[in-house]
Amino acid sequence: MSMRPMDTLLKTRMSPSLAIYTLVALTPEKHEVIVVNENIEKIDYELDVDLVAITVTVDVFPRAIQIASKFRNRGIPTIAGGIHISSQPQEAMKYFSSICVGMAERIWKKVLSDVEAGSLQKCYCDMDNIRGDEIVSPAYDKIDKSKYFYTNIISTSRGCPFKCDFCYNSSNNSPDYIKRPIENVLNEIKSLRSRHIMFIDDNFIGDIAWTKEFCKRINTLGLKWNCAVSVNILNHLDLLDMMKDAGCQSLFIGIESINANSIKSVHKVQNNIKNYDKLIKEIHDRNMMVNASIVFGLDDDDSSVFDTTLEWMIRRKVETVTAHILTPYPGTKLYKKMCDENKIFDFDLSHYNTANVVYYPNKMSPKELYDGYINFYKKFYSFKNIIKRIPTSKSQWMTYFLFNFVYRKFGKITEAFSYVIPLNLIGKIISILCYKNN
Repeated sequence: MSMRPMDTLLKTRMSPSLAIYTLVALTPEKHEVIVVNENIEKIDYELDVDLVAITVTVDVFPRAIQIASKFRNRGIPTIAGGIHISSQPQEAMKYFSSICVGMAERIWKKVLSDVEAGSLQKCYCDMDNIRGDEIVSPAYDKIDKSKYFYTNIISTSRGCPFKCDFCYNSSNNSPDYIKRPIENVLNEIKSLRSRHIMFIDDNFIGDIAWTKEFCKRINTLGLKWNCAVSVNILNHLDLLDMMKDAGCQSLFIGIESINANSIKSVHKVQNNIKNYDKLIKEIHDRNMMVNASIVFGLDDDDSSVFDTTLEWMIRRKVETVTAHILTPYPGTKLYKKMCDENKIFDFDLSHYNTANVVYYPNKMSPKELYDGYINFYKKFYSFKNIIKRIPTSKSQWMTYFLFNFVYRKFGKITEAFSYVIPLNLIGKIISILCYKNN
């Protein structure tokens, strides 16, 4: 993972990759599987293996090429998959023995069979009419829990019904939006044996009817959970009530910008800034916290956007913010638009982690954008502004202070403790504190 300036090693050890453990679950028992997470452990390039599979996001693409090269020099075939590979398959095929485009569920056993036969194909792709019941549960039982803060993470869907220009869901090979059978998700919840669950879908409310039924099914389980939703949750306040009653504690929401013209520039059709105040009030009225996603550097943003956004967030007591610099992921509509306009000046994909400026913004310099972004983070998580944003509801205080102080403000100190106290134990303590307080 490419670290951002505000990140600590806690970020890299937060949770395991479900992609990797989905492959583990798909692999027949006759094969031996060795899992390596380079955020935590070093790669042994002398391993005696028959195939190296690498899951790839855009900012680690250059690193994935280096890893593949070292194994291919030993005559070991490599295959790469993941969202970046699927969005730019022609480019990816240059560096790996094979690639997987789309979901692995339909093709992984075929890949292994071809490796056994010595006939590995250059590209595997089967994306037509994929059903939710084809999505397999990750091999949770194979995860070394001592390495991570949380392993109680679940995905109830793949993809998103919206196709915002800067998102991978706007690329040609983006997956269709599909929901998993509710029973399958319930079985995963039971297998985790935890009452604190993190749903990591792109959009938890992409299918309103599904989410309502799901909330009904988990209402009596005594869960505490969080998820990501789109702004149109405001159109479904009855669902928001059901989510609150079922134990939802916080919502990650793609607000992106408080500038209407900037929102229009990336075709985020579900967002209407006139509704933002009501949206935040409705969430807070239900004792739920807001984690707002913000993007700086959109077409209509000038250097005033940072202080304006900061003031807006503080006044509304937004509990946490995840801020980004606009980044043109290859394969997206935004990338094509910026290439056509000759705006991109940095094509080093290791910089594409939403914390670097790789293009020329419309209304400010690259330096103004970067400096404004860094200063926004510092100011938002300053002592003064953490105090100003304290939630009105006391039931949220424990979670609020843990995130703002333990994780963000004093993350380096918490990171130091993680070398003495097992990560999963710290995660359990945090979960217990948050659960009891709510």
